[in-house]
Amino acid sequence: MSLGWVHPLRLHAEPSRVVVRPFHLSLQGHGNRKSRLEALVDAILALDEATVREELARVLGDFGSRHWQIEDVFDQRFNQVAWQLGLDASAIPRATRRLIGGYFCHEYSYAAAAVMNPSVVRHPDQTGLQEGSVRFIMAQRTVGEGHISSIAFREGIVTADRELTLHPQPPFATAALLAAAEPRSGINFLRRHRDSPISGTVIFPVTEAQSNGLEDLRLVEFAHDDGSREWIGTYTAYSGHSIGSELLRTSDFDHFALEPIVGRAAHNKGMALFPRKIGGGFTMLGRHDGKNLFLIRSLSFNRWDEGDLLLEPAFPWELVQIGNCGSPIELDEGWLVLLHGVGAMRKYSIGAVLLDKDDPSKVLGRTARPLISAADQDREGYVPNVVYTCGAIRVGKDQLFMPYGVADSSICFGFFDIPAILELL
Repeated sequence: MSLGWVHPLRLHAEPSRVVVRPFHLSLQGHGNRKSRLEALVDAILALDEATVREELARVLGDFGSRHWQIEDVFDQRFNQVAWQLGLDASAIPRATRRLIGGYFCHEYSYAAAAVMNPSVVRHPDQTGLQEGSVRFIMAQRTVGEGHISSIAFREGIVTADRELTLHPQPPFATAALLAAAEPRSGINFLRRHRDSPISGTVIFPVTEAQSNGLEDLRLVEFAHDDGSREWIGTYTAYSGHSIGSELLRTSDFDHFALEPIVGRAAHNKGMALFPRKIGGGFTMLGRHDGKNLFLIRSLSFNRWDEGDLLLEPAFPWELVQIGNCGSPIELDEGWLVLLHGVGAMRKYSIGAVLLDKDDPSKVLGRTARPLISAADQDREGYVPNVVYTCGAIRVGKDQLFMPYGVADSSICFGFFDIPAILELL
């Protein structure tokens, strides 16, 4: 690390962190043969009562201590399968219903492969803290089986003296529940499980466009004109063959809306929202061409077009490409934007640029050398030579707190002196 200080805490993949996910079988039959889904349900319905109770007891014994209220989960999953098949639930004993639900669930280790690319925002609750301390929520990209990315959260407290404490994770993780959907707008509404803290909540893909992952959430605390605050994040939805940018919106981290973005910029990744309106409209940073940084303006949250070229690579450490590392941070001097650059041997570094507060199309300065680069132990992992963050926050007057991903494998926590950064511009 060439500037600042790295806290000794580091987060790694955790195969033991599992959630219950739906297990799907095809409803499509072949010729006169029943579908696999129908055949399995028929086989369970054919079991005698004693066998059902014995097998259900075995399943609950194996998995009941690993998950919250797993019987309720089995009940909910049975209702979904019954709806698919048009079953009369009232004619099926409760134990059989739960066993059917259990057969159509499985454990998913959501962070077995990696944790990476975090962003951080102030927690909605800042009560009871010592002066100079900030309670925060960190969103992290977690990667599990099939290289599918999801969004998990960690809560913690950080001080201006570079002290860091993460809240303990609960013993169980729980997937956010789909509460409602608006087919016309494409918005899906999720809610946190009533018994799960934020640090135990995971958001999984819920649409076809997201089916292979929710990637690199860039969260920001957005101040509306009426004084209200909302936490908004841009992320990349990956279907397995195409990408698109979408929004996550929440006012309390209890309820979430996943909202598609339309417009020409929606078919790219790496968008980051400014934390308030500028000149009566909304402003984003983006990278339409995969190489340069663009400034995009809009009158609505969900429509973004191409915008104007803001920055091109200028220094050796960023000649391959540049892009934002999260939403701009407002200082008295202007908008501080963390910037990633890619140089020779696909080595990633993080620098900074300062934009004019009233007109962010004006570049006031940028770092000729990186704040941090992949080096030593920070080079090794799933994708070598990568350091990457999706957002930082200001702590106290002069400290920048930046969690960042290392080699697409783990998460470190860096502290930077803001005046020292400004001196480098």
